[in-house]
Amino acid sequence: MELEAILAIAMFASAIIALLAGYPVALTLGGVALIFALLGIALGVFPDSFLKAFPSRIEGSSIMQSQTLIAVPLFVLMGVILERSRVAEDLLNIASRLLAGVRGGLGFAVILVGTLLAASTGIVGATVITMTLIALPTMLRQGYDVRLATGTIAASGTLGQIIPPSIVLILLADAISNAASQASLSSGNASAVVSVGDLFAGALIPGLILVLFYLAWVAAVAIFRPSACPPAKLDNDIAPLTAMDVLLGVGAPVGLIVAVLGSILSGIAPPTEASAIGAGGALLLAGLRLARDNGSRLAPVMIAGLLSLPVILILRNTLDLRVGDIAHSGLAAAGMGLTAIACLVFLASLVAGLMVLRKASQLTPAFKSASHITSMVFLILIGASLFSLVFRGFDGDDLIAEILHAVPGGKWGALAATMAVMFVLGFFLDFIEIVFVVVPLVAPPLILLGCDPVWLAILMAVNLQTSFLTPPFGFALFYLRGAAPPEVSTMQIWQGAMPFIGLQLLLLTVVASMPQLATWLPSIAAQ
Repeated sequence: MELEAILAIAMFASAIIALLAGYPVALTLGGVALIFALLGIALGVFPDSFLKAFPSRIEGSSIMQSQTLIAVPLFVLMGVILERSRVAEDLLNIASRLLAGVRGGLGFAVILVGTLLAASTGIVGATVITMTLIALPTMLRQGYDVRLATGTIAASGTLGQIIPPSIVLILLADAISNAASQASLSSGNASAVVSVGDLFAGALIPGLILVLFYLAWVAAVAIFRPSACPPAKLDNDIAPLTAMDVLLGVGAPVGLIVAVLGSILSGIAPPTEASAIGAGGALLLAGLRLARDNGSRLAPVMIAGLLSLPVILILRNTLDLRVGDIAHSGLAAAGMGLTAIACLVFLASLVAGLMVLRKASQLTPAFKSASHITSMVFLILIGASLFSLVFRGFDGDDLIAEILHAVPGGKWGALAATMAVMFVLGFFLDFIEIVFVVVPLVAPPLILLGCDPVWLAILMAVNLQTSFLTPPFGFALFYLRGAAPPEVSTMQIWQGAMPFIGLQLLLLTVVASMPQLATWLPSIAAQ
């Protein structure tokens, strides 16, 4: 084995060991890369021109000019605001009351609310902890089997990995797009562009299938083990739900999700603009929630802002369709006027929402949390960029390609080996580390072997979601263990997760055998 290959393998192993030891991710990736780069320069096997090119790499199209990554801060802000405003509590309360009297109703409510939270926040840890604190005591009090209750909550919390808009999918889109470009350069074919919208569209059908699998499992338990999930009983002193409660508590979050995803999939707005729509809508939802609790007079203003949002999207789409149409110039002018009025209403409502959140002391913590998460993501991205640059300087990418091409079974053998490695790494490493470190190394050779980039990205997302749920190291189980009551044992949590792991592996098999589940909707959206 050549010295370059030995150093490449040693660098990768050293980074993994340092990460497992608990050192900061970004500094570990960058520090290990620099150490091995200097070692390679001293041994005469690493060209120093790679390090000299690093500043231009950061300032170039891969990071600072990436349109994909612009959406990250706003989607993070959207999730943080909704997570802090107790929207999840309202959703679960209303859903459980609507399904009261149905055997397994609380389980259904947890899954449906987990789906909505996944589509609105995309933050796995926050979703699992929130659902554990809110739903688990109620489920145990109503007589639910501990294993079913904990498994349902943990599995529903991990839906944020696959249900769009997901931070995982946004980061995967950037990594897979770069990998597809690299594979195209190696093969001499035209470069394949993979956008965030492609992955959002590709993940939608598998994500909904997984939700149906979860619901079917709870329904099967309700039929064959009715004592494990009895119908919920409501206290007589609780006021009945009103249409306004359901409209604002469930309809408004669902409307925001539809607005964000619908604007992306229909082509009305790119993901960067849709993320701004999501952040603004989340601000209004949080402000409305706090305004109703505090009896603020600004609640009608925020309701008007929420109503203006679909008007803006519809009018914008209509005006785009009428560009250059002289016969409708008068109608287009009227539409532009209505759009301007709707935008003014929306801006006024945003100001009102900011005032309400500031008065409730929620504005500054939300922005600080979002800034912290965003800074962490981009700092890791810079460290991972240096790591991959040095790894390629040792011809590590050629080594990975040779290994995958040598795996028996061709494309399917290489894909199975990659999925197995990523599954194991998911026990120990966060998804950000895997996306930034592992995906750029394994994706180009897999694409060269014939894997569709969108299909490959969806398989990776489902795989990571499964590893996050698998004991003994699944991150979702750690989150649940930390928030669960002491009478719930760790073994019960592990046992509860097992059926849902089987369902996720079933989904992984189905999507692998039927790539159209991941590629059909993106192809339709692209037309």
